[in-house]
Amino acid sequence: MNTAGAGPAAGAFEDAEPETPFGPQGRSHHSWERYSLAISLAVGIGLWWLVVAVTGLPRFVLPTPAEVVLRLVDYLPTGQLQTHIRTTLVEALLGGALGLAVGLASGYLLAKWDVAERLVAPYLVASQSVPIIAFTPMLILWFGPGTVSKVLICAIIVFFPMTINTMVGLRSVDAGLLELMRTYRASRWQILRMVEIPSALPMVFGGLKVSGTLSVLGAVVGEFVGAKAGLGYLVNYAAFQLDTPLMFVGLLALVVLGVGVFTLISLVEQRTLRWMARGRH
Repeated sequence: MNTAGAGPAAGAFEDAEPETPFGPQGRSHHSWERYSLAISLAVGIGLWWLVVAVTGLPRFVLPTPAEVVLRLVDYLPTGQLQTHIRTTLVEALLGGALGLAVGLASGYLLAKWDVAERLVAPYLVASQSVPIIAFTPMLILWFGPGTVSKVLICAIIVFFPMTINTMVGLRSVDAGLLELMRTYRASRWQILRMVEIPSALPMVFGGLKVSGTLSVLGAVVGEFVGAKAGLGYLVNYAAFQLDTPLMFVGLLALVVLGVGVFTLISLVEQRTLRWMARGRH
């Protein structure tokens, strides 16, 4: 295309057009990303309000968003919501850490020794064929209704995805890289640190993001069966009292907690993978 007679303004315009990150198209794209969550929340609340208005359901069946907010404002000064959130979060973090540690170790063993996989795999599959709610009364009977039983429930839920993702991640390592490391007589620890861990990290973090939200679910399941505090206890108590706005407060707190855990793990994943990528170069 001949731009000789178009003048410097036309040439500058053509040069500036592809710079979409800083041009009008880039600003529009970033603005949409910035406000997409707020728009999504506004649409969800609007639909919620519309359903209540059209169906005319009573307050104890489906309260309006305003009633839930008012119940939240009324409940916050008591400090009980903060106590329930802290209880569930501590149980989820402790159980998630325990399940993560055992899952990483088990995934490594299963990836490296075929005999271990043949011996343990049937038990892994069997443990996942029974709903966790079926284990909960037994664990509470053995360990009591306190924190220990909730931590174990969370660990059982987290254990399986971490084991499978770790095993698959380690087995997906490039065989050529492993052979190259053996050619240079690298030790098992050097192979693990320099090749296997970097290659398996995406799969491990994928399992960790799933496990993080599942650990919150495990804590709530344990609190449903037997507890004196926690968001599961709060939802159960509110349902028994037919205090549906308070039940929605507990459910929304659970959503925020689960999304917060997922987001935190995603941020750690991005920073870790970015740091490891810079380390390679």
